[in-house]
Formats: sequence, structure tokens, C-alpha cells
Amino acid sequence: MFSRRTGWNLTKNAFTLALERHQHAGRELFDLTVSNPTRVGLEGSRHILAALAKPEALDYDPQPRGSLRARESVVAYYRALGVEICAEQTILTTSTSEAYSFLFRLLCDPEDEVLIPSPSYPLFEFLADIQDVRLVPYELVYDHGWQIDFHSLRKSISSRTRAVIVVNPNNPTGSYVKAAEQQELNRLCREHELALLADEVFFDFNLSKVKFDSFATNQAALTFTMSGLSKIAGLPQMKVAWIATTGPTNVAEEAIEKLEVIADTYLSVNAPIQQAIPELLASSDDFQQQLKVRLYENLGELDRQLRGQQLCSRLQVEGGWYAILRVPVTRTDEELVIELLERRDVLVHPGHFFNFHADGYLILSLMTTPAVFAEGTKRLLACLNSA
Repeated sequence: MFSRRTGWNLTKNAFTLALERHQHAGRELFDLTVSNPTRVGLEGSRHILAALAKPEALDYDPQPRGSLRARESVVAYYRALGVEICAEQTILTTSTSEAYSFLFRLLCDPEDEVLIPSPSYPLFEFLADIQDVRLVPYELVYDHGWQIDFHSLRKSISSRTRAVIVVNPNNPTGSYVKAAEQQELNRLCREHELALLADEVFFDFNLSKVKFDSFATNQAALTFTMSGLSKIAGLPQMKVAWIATTGPTNVAEEAIEKLEVIADTYLSVNAPIQQAIPELLASSDDFQQQLKVRLYENLGELDRQLRGQQLCSRLQVEGGWYAILRVPVTRTDEELVIELLERRDVLVHPGHFFNFHADGYLILSLMTTPAVFAEGTKRLLACLNSA
């Protein structure tokens, strides 16, 4: 009755069942996986609600790329980053997930391939499945910091490959794409006629002292840079994102024209949100400052606690909302996180959730409220050091 593309294994794993038991028992939980910026004690801006009540929102004016005023506010966002694009290069979507679906439709026929970094966020698999696209991983390796394994990437390219995804900075590794890596990516994309899909939802959350460039500056290969208000302004409930298209003029212009037809087919971004985008983007500075204080505070607390023991270490992080712990491999990561949940009331993500290929990695959210983060980390390390 159902399509092959929905043939997922929906059986609950042991970790999910353990979490359900814990929630049913009503026990205290130190959640170090939290990713919802609206529920971590940050102060929201009240004028956001007023921005949604503009009379212009009552007028139906379908624009496939999105309203010019909204797209110009996206252009202004990039200008503040030192990037010059124009409104004609941008198309609004309801989310980066929808942006991916537009781009998969633009670039791929059924069973075509898109290369994706590993480790990375697990949602990509479902996005590809429902578009009949096959994901092929290429490796990120850790050696005094994360870097693209170009040998792995080259081996992953086939006659069916249509694009390379980069996440800048990556989730969960927090690693930005370096200038030399971007140059090599451009060379490979030109050589094999591939597009670059750059996911930059965490781009503004740079935790290092190094400045990194947005892929929206990239002209050497056809590039689609995605971002949105979910992370930039901490407004996942507003459902606004965009695609900025750059690259060689002829192919970029053709891509934009085809994307416009795809967007016109759905017309998914609603009028009140489009009218509010300038104000919502304007609120992002306050949110980012609040969250960066939180991220630095929790990262400092994590490092302070790690100095008090010798079994666990933190991998280098350049940006984003997460930290990765390297822990002793005494059992599988799933067994470890279940033990932490059942014995210590601490919730963390196992590395395999983000496609780590080996055990010994735990992922912690740095946006957790400081008191919860400090106590949860204390319990986590106590458990690991008593094993």
C-alpha cells in the first residue's frame, strides 16, 4: 500500500524506550540534548508578535521567490557579514528542510546521489528518501581539529553524483569549512560538474577567534547557500528560511529560474511571516548575544569539570551549539546513554545518532540552562569515572 521511499524501520530502539520509561516515571531529568531556543530561558522580544499583525498580511500577493521587501532584508543580513548578493539571487522557503527538497528536485533524478559529510545531522536521510535521492557519505576526520577527508570525498563521487553538501559549521562537530577546503571543493565540483549545497544555519555562532567566510561569497562553482530564522534569530516556530544562489553567471541564472518554478508550484511561505521578516531578522542580534553568553559559559563549565578528571576529553569546537566528548569505550554508546539516563537522570546523545562510526562519543548541547548543564555534566563524569 505504501511507497518504497517510506520503508523506514519505525521500531523504537532501546534508547527511545528507556527515555519513554523515564518520562512516564516522572523523574527529574538533566537534559543535555535540548535544541529548542524558545525553551532554554532566553528572553524573547515582544515586538516580534506585533510584526505579525501588519495589515499588509491580509493581501494575497503570490511571489514565487518571496516578497521583495523580505528578500531585501536577507540581502541586508548578508551585507552585515561582508557578503554582497542581490534580492534576485534569493528564494524564500518555509525551512531549510524545504530548501533541501527544492534543491534535490532541481538537481537530481530518482536514484541520483548527493554527497554528505559524516558525522552529521540524521535528518538528511529522511529528506533524501522522500525525494528519491541517495545519500553517499564522505568522511570528516579529527586530527588537531576537524577537516574534510578529500580522499574519502573523491572515492564517493560516481557518475550519479549531482551535488556535495557542506554544513558550515557542521552539526555536531562545530567545524567550519576552511578557505583551502573551499578551493578544493570548487575544483572538484568544476571537474565533475557538481553543485555545492551549503547549510549555514549555525554560521553566526562562531566560538573561535578566527573569521570564516560564508559560502554565499562563492562564485567558482554553482553554490546554494541555505539559512533561516530558526537558528539565526532563535525562532524555529516562525518557519522562514532561504536559498542564496551564486556561481558562474549563466548556470546560476538558469538555476534561479528553475528554482522559481519549483517555488511557484508550492507558494509555501505565508504572507504574515514574509511581512515580518525584516523585524524578525532585526531581533537576531539580541538573541545571538544572549545565546553566545550561554554557549561560552557552558563550554567553560565543561572544560572546568574536565580538568578534574583524566578519562574524558572534549574535541575542538569552532562554532554551533554542541560539544563532543570523547569517552572510554567500555560498552556501546547506546548502552552508556541508557545507563546515564536510568542511573543518573542525565540525557545525552550517543555518537551514532550523528553517524559516528565508532563508539566513545557523546554529544552535549551547550544551550542548556547553566544550572542543568553543570549538574548534568557533573553526574555524567561521575558515572564515567566510577565505571
